[in-house]
Amino acid sequence: MGGNYMYQHIPVLLNEVMTHLDPKPNHLLIDGTVGQGGHAKAFLQRALPDGRLLGIDRDPSNLAIAHEHLASFGDNVILVQDTYANAKAHAYAHGFTSVHAILLDIGFSSLHVDDPSRGFSFSLEGPLDMRYDRSGGLTAGEMVNTWSEDELAKMFRVYGEERNARFIAEKIVEQRGNEPFVTTKQLAAFIEALIPRRGKTHPATKVFQALRISVNDELGELERALPELIELLAPGGRIAIISFHSLEDRIVKQFFKEHPVLTVVTKRPVTGSREELRANPRARSAKLRVAQHN
Repeated sequence: MGGNYMYQHIPVLLNEVMTHLDPKPNHLLIDGTVGQGGHAKAFLQRALPDGRLLGIDRDPSNLAIAHEHLASFGDNVILVQDTYANAKAHAYAHGFTSVHAILLDIGFSSLHVDDPSRGFSFSLEGPLDMRYDRSGGLTAGEMVNTWSEDELAKMFRVYGEERNARFIAEKIVEQRGNEPFVTTKQLAAFIEALIPRRGKTHPATKVFQALRISVNDELGELERALPELIELLAPGGRIAIISFHSLEDRIVKQFFKEHPVLTVVTKRPVTGSREELRANPRARSAKLRVAQHN
C-alpha cells in the first residue's frame, strides 16, 4: 500500500508554501505534520547540502511512507512520531532551535480518507474509529455510543457548526438504546434519514467533522502548539499554517494578530490556483496563513 500512496499524494498549496517560506541551503526547518513527506521533500531539495528538517506526525502509517519518500536525504531529515503540540521538546532534543521555517498542514490526509479501516469517510464502510494514532484514546464509536445527549449536541454544534446538533444527538441516543453504532455507513445512513440532503453535501458531513476534531483534540492541539512553535523561530523566520475549515483558520488568524513578536505576511488567506484545484479537488478548502518573527 505504501508505495502506491506515496506517488498519489499531492502536497497541498506547495508552490505557495515554498514561495512564502523560501527555504535556502543550510536552513533549519520543522514540518509539524509531515504526512507522507510531500512538502518536506520540496523543502529539503532547496535546503541542501547542510539544511536539516525535523518532521513530526501522529500517524505511524504516514511516517512509514515519509521514511521511504525521504530516505535519500539521510541524516538531513529526522522523523518523529508524536503530535506537533510536543514539537518544542523534539526540537530541543535534536538541535532545532532558532529555525528558519515551520509548517503545519492541519487536517487528515488522503491516506486517512481512502483507507476504509480508519473510519474517516462516510462513503466507505469501516469502523467508527477516526484516530490518527490508533494506539490509544477514545474512538468515534465510543463517543457516539457513550456520551450524553448534551455532550454530543455540544460537540456537533461547536466542532461541526451543525444547525441540527440537538436533534441529531437526541435521535442518536434514542437509537443506540436499540442497537449501538458500529460502522461509518451505519451512522451516515442514520443521519441522512433524519436530515434531508441539500445540494451535493452529505447531511453527515458536519457530524463526521465534529467527531474527527473531538477524537483527535485538533483545536486543543493547535492552541497549545502555537505559542511554543513561535518560540522556536529565528528572527526573520516564518511560520506557515494550512487549515481546512473556519474553526482552525479563526484560531490561526487571531493568534497571528494578537502576538506582537509576529508580523502577518498574508493579509488574507492564500488559496489554491485554478490549476491546483483542477488537479487536486481536496485543495479547494485549504487556506494558508503566514507570519514572520520580528
